[in-house]
Amino acid sequence: MSGALLTAKNAVPAGPSQWRPPGWVVPLFAVAALVLIPWVVVLVEALPSDHRAAHWDVAWAGFDGALALLLSAVAVAAWRRSPWLEGAATACATLLVVDAWFDILTSSTGAELLAAGIEAALVELPLAFICLLLARDTDRRFLQPLLRTRGVRYSGGGGLEQPRRGDGRSLGPAARGAPAGAHAEVDG
Repeated sequence: MSGALLTAKNAVPAGPSQWRPPGWVVPLFAVAALVLIPWVVVLVEALPSDHRAAHWDVAWAGFDGALALLLSAVAVAAWRRSPWLEGAATACATLLVVDAWFDILTSSTGAELLAAGIEAALVELPLAFICLLLARDTDRRFLQPLLRTRGVRYSGGGGLEQPRRGDGRSLGPAARGAPAGAHAEVDG
């Protein structure tokens, strides 16, 4: 298997400087970012400053419902000491920042703007910051001990080292206690 999919060989590298994403990742995201720049200019020029939305209530209720689910996911992942905490906390931080942004920018009156600013400053942005701290610490606090119990050494910065045989070859998934059917490439 080459290039198109993330495999165990490049998803669990021997060291932090050796891991490389598949070749299509960098061009895809670079092109997406470049295409978005002129689109932002078009939106700024073409869209009206105010607009009436037919489903404003559903949009905000759905967004806040998703935010509530993510806040719950962070709580459960932290309680269970799950490696999923990193992703849940990062996604939650993102939605909290977006919530603060849109609350402030969609305020119609001075009172709404003041309430949105206070909520952003005292609740949403501090909670987003805490979520990012949790996400940053997840590998150190949860992932490292989990990997140690499975015989995988963590070298920091996202670098993992596979357990090796005496001849330097990887032990493979069965020897590391991976579930049946797990795919991993063995060195050599």
